[in-house]
Amino acid sequence: MSGKQKPTPPSPPLSRGETRSLPGLHLSGGKTGADLAPSPDKGRVGEGFAVDFAFLPYNKKLDVRARENRRNPTKAESKIWNEVLCMRRFANFKFLRQKPIDNYIADFYCSELQLVIEIDGDSHAEATEYDMVRTRVLEALGLTVVRFTNEELLRNIQGVYDDLSRRLGIYL
Repeated sequence: MSGKQKPTPPSPPLSRGETRSLPGLHLSGGKTGADLAPSPDKGRVGEGFAVDFAFLPYNKKLDVRARENRRNPTKAESKIWNEVLCMRRFANFKFLRQKPIDNYIADFYCSELQLVIEIDGDSHAEATEYDMVRTRVLEALGLTVVRFTNEELLRNIQGVYDDLSRRLGIYL
C-alpha cells in the first residue's frame, strides 16, 4: 500500500421502516439527530442520489399533517404545482410536495437541487421571526430556501417561473 488509507465503506442502505440515528447532529427544538428519522427521497430503480447527503432528518410525527396538506393545498400551492413543478415540468427536476424536513414541512422540495420552495401566505406577515429560524435550520442542512408570496404566484406565475430559472442558472 502506498501510505493511503482505505476508504471507509458506505453504510448499507436502509430497509423499509428502518431508521439510523445521526449522532452529534443538534437541531431546532432541542432535538438531536438521534430523535429524528432519515427521509430517503424516492427515485426510480437504478437512479442514485444526486448528493452525498442522501437522507434528511425529519420528525415522523409530521407525516400525517404533511399528507393532509397535500390533500388540501392552497390556491397558490396548486397553481405552482400544476403549472410549474409537477411531472418534472421545471427543467425535468423532480419536486415533492409537503416534504417533512427536520421539525418543519417544506411546501416543495427538490433533492437534486437541494432546494426548498416556500409559499408565504397572509399568516406569514406576523411570523417573520419563525420563518427566519426555519430558513436558518433548513440552510444548516445544506438546503437553499426560496420564498414566494401567494400574491406573486396567483398574479404572476410566469414571473415566478422566470425568477426560479434565473436563481438556479437554468435557461429554458
